[in-house]
Amino acid sequence: MEDYKKEFIDFMVECGVLKFGSFTLKSGRQSPFFMNAGAYVTGSQLKRLGEFYAKAIHDNFGDEIDAFFGPAYKGIPLAVVTAVAYSELFGKEIKYCADRKEAKDHGADKGGLLGYQLKDGDRVVIIEDVTTSGKSIEETYPKIKAQETVPGGIKIVGEIVSLNRMEKAPDSDKAALEVISEKYGFPARAIVSMKDVIDALHTNGDRKIITDEIKAEIDKYYAEYGAK
Repeated sequence: MEDYKKEFIDFMVECGVLKFGSFTLKSGRQSPFFMNAGAYVTGSQLKRLGEFYAKAIHDNFGDEIDAFFGPAYKGIPLAVVTAVAYSELFGKEIKYCADRKEAKDHGADKGGLLGYQLKDGDRVVIIEDVTTSGKSIEETYPKIKAQETVPGGIKIVGEIVSLNRMEKAPDSDKAALEVISEKYGFPARAIVSMKDVIDALHTNGDRKIITDEIKAEIDKYYAEYGAK
């Protein structure tokens, strides 16, 4: 495991973003772990978060990128801090763009996008916090493609999330990121997966965060909901 991945796992736990216990998810499932990217609230936390995203994007997609797209709402600060970090770490200026929940009908920046206005020829990476079902991309993808003037004018290089929960997507035995890749034709990646988390905090860790009891609950959860 790359050093930054282990550091990111420790960082999520330290910030209270990744927790273990018993949580009711939006889907109604009872999960032994929960991730909330909204818990990154300080300047130093956001700075480090952007650096982790930038490193993962660089590793997975390289430098041929023109814009980071952050779906509203949580994706907006993610796109901003990642653009800042990418400039500092890799010396390349990548623009940030986000969607508005409601289009603005006045001013010089009216329309459905915030920040950079996408255009034909742009290469875009979508940045999100986490995906369990893959539903959010169903809204994001058409908003990006709507900016094209010719089919295929904008290239989506890939999508990056913090954590691959490695759960079945709805109506599938595959994980949401895999379903997204197959359906939309671009790679969907995560900074770390739950397998990485378990390896770092239990298999090869001190088992203080993921105890044997919590590991048993995680195993039980994945026996029912884990992707094949």
